[in-house]
Amino acid sequence: MKHKVSRRVISLRWVPFICISFFVLGAIFTSRSWEPSSDSGSQLISQRHRDHELQIVSDDCAHKKKATQEKDVIDQVLRTHQEIHVDRSLDKSVDGSETLSSSLTGSTTKKKVFMVMGINTAFSSRKRRDSLRGTWMPQAFSSRKRRDSLRGTWMPQGEKLEKLEKEKGIVIKFMIGHSATSNSILDRAIDSEDAQHKDFLRLEHVEGYHELSAKTKIFFSTAVARWDAEFYIKVDDDVHVNLGMLASTLARHRSKPRLYIGCMKSGPVLAQKTVKYHEPEYWKFGEEGNKYFRHATGQIYAISKDLAKYISVNQPILHKYANEDVSLGSWFIGLEVEHIDDRNFCCGTPPDCRWKAEAGDVCVASFEWSCSGICKSVERMKIVHEVCSEGEDAVWNALL
Repeated sequence: MKHKVSRRVISLRWVPFICISFFVLGAIFTSRSWEPSSDSGSQLISQRHRDHELQIVSDDCAHKKKATQEKDVIDQVLRTHQEIHVDRSLDKSVDGSETLSSSLTGSTTKKKVFMVMGINTAFSSRKRRDSLRGTWMPQAFSSRKRRDSLRGTWMPQGEKLEKLEKEKGIVIKFMIGHSATSNSILDRAIDSEDAQHKDFLRLEHVEGYHELSAKTKIFFSTAVARWDAEFYIKVDDDVHVNLGMLASTLARHRSKPRLYIGCMKSGPVLAQKTVKYHEPEYWKFGEEGNKYFRHATGQIYAISKDLAKYISVNQPILHKYANEDVSLGSWFIGLEVEHIDDRNFCCGTPPDCRWKAEAGDVCVASFEWSCSGICKSVERMKIVHEVCSEGEDAVWNALL
């Protein structure tokens, strides 16, 4: 019994020591086991910082790369725009005088003149053209009259035509496009005629009666690209013109920036499909029976440089109505344009033009409303010229 008690007492004495020893050992073990975790946490935090920094750098690089790409796209658009601008400038160069360098530098080789007149003509109108040149007369006329006709009517020929451009700054050209078939017999006939007379302005346009509005736009665009004129005139090939009076009239208005001059009218909008001047878009002009806005009659009119340039720049988006003179008038609606109604632009044929000339009021142009030109102009142009003409020297004496 004594032995068993002694063993129990010794065990109790060692209990606190053992407990303390285990506690210390546990603390030491715990401390050591946490140190790697602390290092691992620091490494984890440090790794997260590095990843964050890399992400920032990556995002910055991506942003810069995107900005660079956007800049490249913008630069490409600008280069393309410049190339298109240059191409258009070159396309507008009718005779190749506007070169690539001039387009890039902004310089121009366009000849400065006072006015450019485009005489609207067609493939079938050779005799009309010759009646203006004075190179055709009916067989019924006597030999003397036929010889006299070689002096021409109102359109100078050969050296006189060149002299008129050089000395007075007056350019006169028959304007015509091309046929729907490339290098057709019609085109070759015009080429031959032009080689003989050198009085054509060829347009990038397919000829057709219902395409007169488009032809007018292309004429002004082509003329603006080739000549730097103060005025641009369109006239039909069956109208008599006094060039001196026309030039003098325009010279009086040269200080006006946006000028539209001719015989202003406001005819009815014709909705009936069977009539000659039917307007398919009649509904745009209000109720049936309404009239068009004021516009110059299409036989002859003139516009100043600013308006011709406006047509040239906006050509693709200018709307075309069925009637060419209506189309032109519509393009100026909403613009600060001065409309001048000059009745000398629409005198009648003899005796009307003669009476006005005797009264000292020489006509700019003469034609007959019933025919929208001079009736039977091929046969009668010479007669009208003899009665209505201002005289051959008038244009040379005009003060421009």
